[in-house]
Amino acid sequence: MMVPQNIPILTIGYGARTLDAFVDLLHTYHIEYLVDVRSAPYSRFKPEFSRDALAQTVVAQGVRYLYWGDVLGGRPDDSTCYIDGKVDYATIKTKAWYQQGIRRLETAFAQGQRVALMCSEGKPEQCHRSKLLAASLVERGVDISHIDETGALKSQEDVILALTGGQLYLFDEIPFTSRKRYTDAPDPRSHPDENLGDIEASMNDYSEDE
Repeated sequence: MMVPQNIPILTIGYGARTLDAFVDLLHTYHIEYLVDVRSAPYSRFKPEFSRDALAQTVVAQGVRYLYWGDVLGGRPDDSTCYIDGKVDYATIKTKAWYQQGIRRLETAFAQGQRVALMCSEGKPEQCHRSKLLAASLVERGVDISHIDETGALKSQEDVILALTGGQLYLFDEIPFTSRKRYTDAPDPRSHPDENLGDIEASMNDYSEDE
C-alpha cells in the first residue's frame, strides 16, 4: 500500500493582495483545500474576500473551500479565552472544539492533502496562523510553512524567530496573545462541528482580526 507523501500544510493571508494574485498563489502551491480560519469571514475593505464571494471564486478555480473559523479562528466566541481583553492562545489550546479542529488538520496531513489555512493578515508573524495554529500543529509533528506577504515560503521557525527577536524557545513556552485588545469579549456559546466533516468529503492590516 502506498504511504501518502508528507506534504506540508501551508498558511496564507490575503493582506494587500488582489483576489487574482491570491488565487494565483493557490495554484502556484497546488492547493486543493482552502480552509478559512477567520473568526469573522467578511471584509468591508475587500468584499471579494468575504466568505460567500471567496468560496464561489476558489471553487470555480478547482479549489475546495472549507470554513473552520468557528473552531480555529483567532477570536473565539468564548469569553474564557480572553485575559485583559486579549485572546490568550494557551487557553484556546485547552478547548475541546479547538483540539477537534486541529485533529482534522492532522488527518489531512496524514492523508497527504494539499491544504492552505487562510486568514486576513498578509504577514504570518502578525496572525494567529503562526502563533496558535502552526504552533499546535508543530507540537503534533505536522510540517507547516507560511506563504508570506511576498509570496515566498517561510518556515515556522523563521516566523517564531522574527516574533521573539531571534531567541529560540520551545513553542509551548511562548505566551502568545492576540495583537489587539478587545474591550468586549464575546459571550460564551457552543462551537458546532458540522463544518468539520472529513476533509476528503467535504492593505496588510485590513484585518477582521484573526
